[in-house]
Amino acid sequence: MIRNISVLGAGTMGHGVANVFAMHGYKVSLYESYDNVRESAMEQIKSELEFMVSENYIPIGKVEETLSNITLYSDLAAAVKDADYVIEAVPEDMELKQNLFKKLDVMCPKHTIFASNTSSLPFNEMVALLSDDRKAKTMVCHWYNPAHLLPIAELSFFGNMSEDVFNEVYELYVSAGKQPVKVLKDIPGLIANRMLHALAREVFTLIEMGAAAPEDIDKALKFGPGFRSATTGMLEVADMGGLDVWCAVEDNLFKELNNSNKACEMIREKVNEGKHGLKTGEGFFQYPPEVRDKVRNDFNRRLLTQLKASKQY
Repeated sequence: MIRNISVLGAGTMGHGVANVFAMHGYKVSLYESYDNVRESAMEQIKSELEFMVSENYIPIGKVEETLSNITLYSDLAAAVKDADYVIEAVPEDMELKQNLFKKLDVMCPKHTIFASNTSSLPFNEMVALLSDDRKAKTMVCHWYNPAHLLPIAELSFFGNMSEDVFNEVYELYVSAGKQPVKVLKDIPGLIANRMLHALAREVFTLIEMGAAAPEDIDKALKFGPGFRSATTGMLEVADMGGLDVWCAVEDNLFKELNNSNKACEMIREKVNEGKHGLKTGEGFFQYPPEVRDKVRNDFNRRLLTQLKASKQY
């Protein structure tokens, strides 16, 4: 049974992963090698918990309870020595992850299950330096950002592990309030990101075409397909609308859609100009310093509202 969890990396994803497991009563060892990231991690988690209190999602007592379940570490061996489950959220670098797993194979108990938060690196290459026994206890467990608000978790079942081991991790995620997706093929982007970026490619193309202003393109998505998709899957929508209708529309439409195999030049230009979105103050929209906290809180508030509503489905 999984009781002790180690999260490796306390940055954008890792601190949120630790938050979720700790909030659901698990003892979490949070490892971070960079002093500045490690020293700010607990304050960031506390801030996110307090926001959830302010939105009446968790009781105020949950803040200290959650924080008390997390122990910070600067020493990797100490952070994983008693772990039943280890998930890494370090940068997307193949050599880094390979060497990390190789170290963990020596440091961790034989029963420890390993996981990676990656959605883009090939699984077999990532675990190439592991023993065969450990490969049978290693998987991808991909979270969405922000980890403490997005319910999805994509869990790999690529033929290297038993149903029993997979089900143990699946039940862990269910107990932590997640909606696990069982992924059967080791494909780039897994499931959710492939759908996301297929949609994003068309959205960016519509802007480049001048088909509508950025505000109206976002509105069309939020109050059209996105509105329905918050509660209804694509396959269910197709069945509801009639597959004969969908077939006819797609025969007419698909030849007009973007099928490029790289990021659009408009995005590349913005990146080269340092316009990376909220974190730099400009992307498709403007974010002056005085409004950035409000924009971020409004974004998280909408997600939390959806999270509350999703518990009905």
